[in-house]
Amino acid sequence: MADGDRHRQSRLVTDDDGAFDVERAQEEALPIEDGEVIDTDELADHQRYVEGRGVYDERNRVNDLTGREWKYATKSVIDEGYPPDVQHDLRSEHGGQKPPRLCADLIGRFSKAGDTVLDPFAGVGGTLLGASLCEHEGTGRREAIGFERNERWVDLYATVLERENEDRRARGEAPLASQDMRHGDCADLIEDVPADGVELLLTDVPYWRMDELEQTRNEHETRESKLGAFDASDDGTVEESSETSSPTRTKAEWLEDMAGKFERFAEAVSPEGHVVVFIGDMYRDQSYEFLSAELARAIESAAPLTLAANFVWYDPTKDLHVYGYPFSFVPSMVHQNVLVFRLEGR
Repeated sequence: MADGDRHRQSRLVTDDDGAFDVERAQEEALPIEDGEVIDTDELADHQRYVEGRGVYDERNRVNDLTGREWKYATKSVIDEGYPPDVQHDLRSEHGGQKPPRLCADLIGRFSKAGDTVLDPFAGVGGTLLGASLCEHEGTGRREAIGFERNERWVDLYATVLERENEDRRARGEAPLASQDMRHGDCADLIEDVPADGVELLLTDVPYWRMDELEQTRNEHETRESKLGAFDASDDGTVEESSETSSPTRTKAEWLEDMAGKFERFAEAVSPEGHVVVFIGDMYRDQSYEFLSAELARAIESAAPLTLAANFVWYDPTKDLHVYGYPFSFVPSMVHQNVLVFRLEGR
């Protein structure tokens, strides 16, 4: 039987009840998409079947995902606790670091193999490590550029990469590629990136009240993070920790600064690229600060960017704390927002 005939006949693969038998089809190595065997003869010229991944459409300008992968990637909630790997103990010295594999997933959604990714607030290099991981675990390596003004984090990225590659070689795995981490202020370093020079900007912005503070751990009994920290006082009420209680500038000033920076950043992003921003909301003085919404509006007002999507990254493994009990209900933040912008005119 010809291969095309086999695919057509395979639609008759059923179980005893007459329903489509997925397991039997898989055993026969037949291409399956959404519970049905694919007739590869019926694929258009711009489509091709990728073993184990589904049908890829060559007209895809956004990423290298198949239709099946695209459908999953559009889910607005990312409900995954990423493993504490890639030298997590070292990277956690920075209180706001993001899992490299989460960064790799987002890079896979909004760029193609060979594209360049920019992180203007690179921290300890989660975005850069994610871009390197894509070569081995995603849809192909991306080049990455990171800006970081704190030399300590620049050095720590280099140490993380060195130790991770030592471990990978010991396991018989290929090393992660080194990316371009640059030390300095993003407002100055962005001048060296040509217009339309990157396809994706992925970053975790410095937060209001936290952006001038060094993000570290193990210096306080309560771990600090970019979402802020809370300590219970003797009477059971909840107060801000001492490290976050003195703002360096107002929220309005922070928003204005971020808007101005993203206006300049947008010039470096190619017309078909995306800008993806981590931002968590805050609970301050017994009220919410919806920083995600306010930041989105500020960026849209200044930069030629339009908010295209908002993902919620929910970490089900995050520890819960009894904030405020039994006097005041205070939420435990187990999620962050991921704002996705596209350039206007797309």
